[in-house]
Amino acid sequence: MKYIDEYRDPATVKALVAELQRVVTRPWTIMEICGGQTHAIVRFGIDELLPDEITLVHGPGCPVCVTPIEIIDRALAIASREDVIFTTFGDMMRVPGTDKDLLMVKANGGDVRMVYSPLDAIKLARENPDKQVVFFAVGFETTAPTTAMLAQQARVLGLKNVSLLTAHVLVPPAIEALLSSPENLVQGFLAAGHVCTVTGFADYERFAVAYGIPIVVTGFEPVDILSGILETVRQLEAGQARVDNRYGRVVQREGNTRAWSVVAEVFEPCDRQWRGLGSIPMSGLAFREQWAEFDAEQRFDVGDIQSQEDPRCQSGLVLQGRLKPTDCPLFGVECTPEHPLGATMVSSEGACAAYWKYRPAAAVRSETVRDG
Repeated sequence: MKYIDEYRDPATVKALVAELQRVVTRPWTIMEICGGQTHAIVRFGIDELLPDEITLVHGPGCPVCVTPIEIIDRALAIASREDVIFTTFGDMMRVPGTDKDLLMVKANGGDVRMVYSPLDAIKLARENPDKQVVFFAVGFETTAPTTAMLAQQARVLGLKNVSLLTAHVLVPPAIEALLSSPENLVQGFLAAGHVCTVTGFADYERFAVAYGIPIVVTGFEPVDILSGILETVRQLEAGQARVDNRYGRVVQREGNTRAWSVVAEVFEPCDRQWRGLGSIPMSGLAFREQWAEFDAEQRFDVGDIQSQEDPRCQSGLVLQGRLKPTDCPLFGVECTPEHPLGATMVSSEGACAAYWKYRPAAAVRSETVRDG
């Protein structure tokens, strides 16, 4: 508790806010990259503490939310097979595909299981040699090492009934896509601390130079985030643009080189479709040719499935930072955690889920509109 108290200390928070009020002289727009940061900002009301000149916008920092509907539908097709035990993290169970989700598949008899580690699939595969065990791998660079380890361990054990449906995405190409957009209004970024724990932050330095934009690595507690915002504003006010690490207790410039070497052995960068952002070059991870035997898309031949987004859902604008969840007319009306139109309402890192959970007044207002 002492550790947590240090980074939630009210006096420190108050001092950081006061310093922000002293430093800022003009409007600035800052985007936090990570969905975990979004939840912390909304939970602790950090955005409501800031001077009026500072606007926070939520970025595409929820890997579940940016997983394209095409991959969700492939997951549903594989999970519906009688010969498959389909495993995934809990966040994926309620993410809507074209016409159903994994919980519906489970309710209809599919063997869909929530796991806590990719390596749980190894145990299931050894216990069920007559079944194909598939792990649905979703996440940024943070979770990619354990996914790669699953493939490595399956090969060491000679397991032929293990495969992975991968939807890993990479943060730097997404940042570049946002910065290069003619509609970009973001002037500074808060980089995701847990991603940088694995990758480091050296790759971000080229963006600071090329686009003249500060990027500050932060953690997930109020003091972490406010310190990051303060450093970003200081740079903006001074006309500076560099990468700064405000999460030094965890993040190093070079990252975790051992973890990333495991990823590099199994995967290679590929073009990836992002929900709400479209196709981003070299923003995903695909199996290298020598590891293709573990690719569930190839094993089950689901590459040509046709998908359709719900046209009512505006999560794409939320993921681009162009729309606050509560500004969506369907928030709490036609879109709720019980009946979500998009992943941002059901993922534990989704922006819409954060507002639903931590801004109850907005939810109540929307429910009143629906009931009225």
